[in-house]
Amino acid sequence: MTDTVDDVDLPYDEDTSKQEKIESLEERVEVLESQNEEMRDKLLDANAENNKYQQKLERLTHENKKLKQSPLFVATVQEITDDGVIIKQHGNNQEALTEVTDEMREDLEPDARVAVNNSLSIVQTLDDETDVRARVMQVDRSPSVTYSDIGGITDQIEEVRETVEMPLKSPEMFGDVGIEPPAGVLLYGPPGTGKTMLAKAVANQTDATFIKMAGSELVHKFIGEGAKLVRDLFELARQHQPAVIFIDEIDAIAAKRTDSKTSGDAEVQRTMMQLLAEMDGFEDRGDIRIIAATNRFDMLDRAILRPGRFDRLIEVPKPNGDGREQIFKIHTRSMNVTDDVDFGALADMVEEASGADIKAICTEAGMFAIRDDRTEVKMEDFENAHAKIQQEETDDEVSRTFA
Repeated sequence: MTDTVDDVDLPYDEDTSKQEKIESLEERVEVLESQNEEMRDKLLDANAENNKYQQKLERLTHENKKLKQSPLFVATVQEITDDGVIIKQHGNNQEALTEVTDEMREDLEPDARVAVNNSLSIVQTLDDETDVRARVMQVDRSPSVTYSDIGGITDQIEEVRETVEMPLKSPEMFGDVGIEPPAGVLLYGPPGTGKTMLAKAVANQTDATFIKMAGSELVHKFIGEGAKLVRDLFELARQHQPAVIFIDEIDAIAAKRTDSKTSGDAEVQRTMMQLLAEMDGFEDRGDIRIIAATNRFDMLDRAILRPGRFDRLIEVPKPNGDGREQIFKIHTRSMNVTDDVDFGALADMVEEASGADIKAICTEAGMFAIRDDRTEVKMEDFENAHAKIQQEETDDEVSRTFA
């Protein structure tokens, strides 16, 4: 209850003069106005805080309502009949016949993606987009690897450039001669010889869309999932032509077909057959080049090796002496090495080494210099690094033998 004027204590005594009373009252009014202004500011702050909490309450109430709703499932329209629409739910491949309104029926077509509820009734149509797993395989930023970073395989680099890079940059040359450009190239050879680096260099040197994947990424648990991903990958490439598709470790899905009846082997074979159809089927592939790599050429099915799918089969062997010397120079370009480092002698010392092995030796030699608190890498460091890596390989072989 608000105090009346009579209830307020006066700021002066009864004996105070009239002028003094006026001054005291004016001071009192100023204090009350200041307090009133302060209370008004607090009220505005409280209202703003209340509005903020009110908005948060509405948002949380909306989110809570959404969380309580039944989820929708993604399905694909298989067939549109007079009795309804046949759909297949993703994941469990369950098929169902459901009824739709005449208005929605006009928007549907076979292979369309739709959202269905627990009753498998179509709630809404979805955009016909490629699988997100396919879209994340698209390389948005070119790798930093160039052809100058790859040593010991000069002939192989030229073949890859003729097969992949030239048709993308100068397609008119093939038209003038009257031939179709090579469709794809398969790189095979021991691990660590530069097959993947070659593909990275192609991605760096061309303006084409580059899509990379590992063969194991195409192997899936449910029937048809791997084949669908292959279709989506090639559809993504067609949408962004010219394009290069790089399949690493292709033997994971393109191994020789056997009489195995297991569901896993059958699904891998279905995925491979879809890949064969996309590489050389009835539909024109378009301006798409394919690069594949494998360490197990002997495991590949003959169907994928025939011309029209892979027109070039390029072996990428371990480097020879000159190649090893070149690779040592490449991996030590940014290293501070002493004058006593003899790259020719190092190349002779690491006979049978791959490019990856040589890179590991250079890195380990640098670690020896760091341990000794030095900024220069000596010949002795490379020799010690080679001895250490050889010992680790020997210990690993012994442990596998007695495992």
